[in-house]
Amino acid sequence: MTAIVNFLQGAGPDGAGRTVFQVIALDDASIEGIHDFIQWLFPLAEPSGANRRAPVLSADDVEAVQACGMAQCALAAATDRMASFYGHNTHWLTAQDHNHLRITRIIKSLRLLRGAEEADEFRALILGLDEAAGQPVSAASRRYWAQA
Repeated sequence: MTAIVNFLQGAGPDGAGRTVFQVIALDDASIEGIHDFIQWLFPLAEPSGANRRAPVLSADDVEAVQACGMAQCALAAATDRMASFYGHNTHWLTAQDHNHLRITRIIKSLRLLRGAEEADEFRALILGLDEAAGQPVSAASRRYWAQA
């Protein structure tokens, strides 16, 4: 297994030595302040523009994560954690914020690894939070989320 599959299965660390369980357990301040965990928690099949050392999923990795119950549970827990983070914090509800890129990544990763329903549910939650705040997020960010 590759490092990213091992990480999502709970059998190996991310690039900073953290387990998936440790990352999911990060407090809100750490989630906001640490910038290298999101590529491990929600990996993609394309290189990260923000972290050149981030893992990139192969087709075999995608298949392994989709087929692994533990990885699916970890992704579900990670999604819940990020939903909680965005629900309890409002600093990201501005025209531009680095969290908008994270949200795009989360939606894309969920679509790839867990399916359209999970990706669409997370996007709907985020759009609902934005709408409840009077839509302070830029139209460009909302378009990225719609296309993710």
